[in-house]
Amino acid sequence: MSSLAAVEVKVHFAGVKAVDGVDLQLAKGEILGLIGPNGAGKTTLVNALSGFQRLTEGAVELRGDDITDWSSHRRVRNGVVRSFQAVRLFPRLSVFENVEAAALAARRNRSAARRRTRELLIEFGLADRADVDAAVLPHGEERRVGIVRALATEPEFLLLDEPAAGLNEHESDELGDMLRTIRDDVGCGLCVIEHDMRLIMSRCDRIHVLAFGQTLAVGPPAAVRTNPAVIEAYLGAA
Repeated sequence: MSSLAAVEVKVHFAGVKAVDGVDLQLAKGEILGLIGPNGAGKTTLVNALSGFQRLTEGAVELRGDDITDWSSHRRVRNGVVRSFQAVRLFPRLSVFENVEAAALAARRNRSAARRRTRELLIEFGLADRADVDAAVLPHGEERRVGIVRALATEPEFLLLDEPAAGLNEHESDELGDMLRTIRDDVGCGLCVIEHDMRLIMSRCDRIHVLAFGQTLAVGPPAAVRTNPAVIEAYLGAA
């Protein structure tokens, strides 16, 4: 099975063990939630997987091959794409142009990029916003366009850093439906860093819990929800 994996990954900063010996595996076609308290090492681990952070020890593997020394650009070209907490669309470009720019970056020619952009906007309910400038999008739509832009690069593994940040309950539900569509129709493996436990518990196939840079628990939502260590460290008695 095609997978993206962290193997005994350690990332230390001047004595701070941000990630300290974590094994993580993301399979193609699954949604993996990555949760934990603030400072648990979630973003640092995703940075390591996507090539934005050098490892202190360990390895990152893609389809069984060691890609630890690959640049982030090379990883993108080979199907490992990440989003950031700040969407950072091009504000003076339209929604269509923002997505088209990413499709062009995926080495498509202009006509193929435009065709793929139209397909994605239709599939994810944004076709009627194609000509709207990104600068005037409401927050929820801005988040969705950011994910569609990432999809235009044709990822096999998509790593999302807090995609539900700032969304209301209805927008969070729409995002959850979008994640399942990406998994089922596009076939991506999705790793989602998120604090919205309603979204995580309802949409993820598995959940990986970090605390103090180490793995606290891994398993399906039902098992993680009732894990005493996870409750104590993160979820709370309620």
